[in-house]
Amino acid sequence: MASPFVALFLSLLLLQLLLLLPLFVLGLRPPAVRYPTFVLGDSLVDVGNNNYLFTISKANSPPYGIDFAPSGGQPTGRFTNGRTTSDLVVQALGKNSFPPPYLAGNNCSNAVQNGINYASGASGILDETGSLFVCGKLTNVSSNGC
Repeated sequence: MASPFVALFLSLLLLQLLLLLPLFVLGLRPPAVRYPTFVLGDSLVDVGNNNYLFTISKANSPPYGIDFAPSGGQPTGRFTNGRTTSDLVVQALGKNSFPPPYLAGNNCSNAVQNGINYASGASGILDETGSLFVCGKLTNVSSNGC
């Protein structure tokens, strides 16, 4: 059973998206508002943090990113060929730029104003969740391709 905080958060998120839906049906855009967007998660919202980690769980080769216009068709580290779900939500809320990956560097100074993406593919709550994707820290390192 979800905690009351999670239920409240999801309810507010759903309400916000339902309020914005008529604007998109009519082809209108909400006014641009400056607010930071912080993203936490796994490969569903990873925008390239795994490119900076010692892991085999990477999305830095084609076809990843080929439909993501800002990359010019180059791999981005997103585990999708285009935008992630967090990119879609950020765009729906009226922002013109996406939160950059935390591990890319040079992002921390503007994180409070613009936001940042901390997501990492193959992440999980338990230590065992991503154990097959970590290189050099396991006893069976050779079996996972590193």
